[in-house]
Amino acid sequence: MRIQVRRTGGFAGIERCAEVDTSGRPDAGRWQTLAERVIAAGRGTPPSGVPDGFGYEITVDGRTVYAADPRLSEEQRELITRVLKEGA
Repeated sequence: MRIQVRRTGGFAGIERCAEVDTSGRPDAGRWQTLAERVIAAGRGTPPSGVPDGFGYEITVDGRTVYAADPRLSEEQRELITRVLKEGA
């Protein structure tokens, strides 16, 4: 499974992108469960955020959903944080 996160906005307006390929990872099942929940609950269009807040584009195996601060679910927050931390 390929998971991509693109973060835009924020005070400085700096875009950040990261990607994780879960193939062959010992924790692939956890990634898959989390990603499937985020995709199932995601929005098909970018939501309006708050001034200087971050907007997120989350793509899992070609399917894209959108989210924005401060209205992230716990699953969205966890997936975004993990991908931006561990991804390339």
